Amino acid sequence: QVQLVESGGGLVQEGASLSLSCAVSGTVDGRTFDRIAMGWFRRTPGKEKEFVAAVSWNGKVTNYADAAKDRFTISRDNTQSTVTLEMNSLKPEDTAIYYCAASSSVLGITRLVRLDQYHFWGQGTQVAVSS
Repeated sequence: QVQLVESGGGLVQEGASLSLSCAVSGTVDGRTFDRIAMGWFRRTPGKEKEFVAAVSWNGKVTNYADAAKDRFTISRDNTQSTVTLEMNSLKPEDTAIYYCAASSSVLGITRLVRLDQYHFWGQGTQVAVSS
C-alpha cells in the first residue's frame, strides 16, 4: 500500500517562501510512483480541503488553482519518489494544513481537481503565514 509523508511546513512572514515536500512509498493500484498523478490540497479552519496544484506522472503537465497560479510551483522527482510544492509570496490566506495526495485516475491532470479523485493522502503539514 502507498504511504505519503509531507514535510516542510512552518511559520513564516507574509511575502516569504516555503517549500513543501512529499515522500511517497509503495504502489497505487499496482502502479509505481512514476506512473501516478500527484496533487496538493489544503484545508483552512472550518473549510473543506481545496485543490492547490497537481502534476502528471511524468512531470510535464501541471495544473493550479487560481489562488496558486504565478506563486506556487509543483514538481516531482521520479528518481526519489517525491513531489514538491514551492510557495512564493506567501499571504496570510495561504495559512492552512497542506496535504499531498496520489491519484490512480487516468484522467488528464487538468481534470484532477476533486477530493474524490485522489485515493491516498498524507497526514498533512501546517503552514502559517503571519502578516
